[in-house]
Amino acid sequence: MTKEFNMIIEQGEDGYLISEVVELPGCHTQAKTYDKLVKRTKEAISLYLKCQKKPVTIPETFIGIQKVAV
Repeated sequence: MTKEFNMIIEQGEDGYLISEVVELPGCHTQAKTYDKLVKRTKEAISLYLKCQKKPVTIPETFIGIQKVAV
């Protein structure tokens, strides 16, 4: 069964892209390109889920991210 996860992507000062998986605290990675970042994020999610001692309950309350200019 395929599960869907939300990832936040930011660009670090060094130019690397950084992803954080919203539903999995501490699950993050980085890469130089977007395609590589997605691949590494999928690997990080798989490893995260594999290492958990009990099943992970994935909340479905994430709404989204909004940029606001002030």
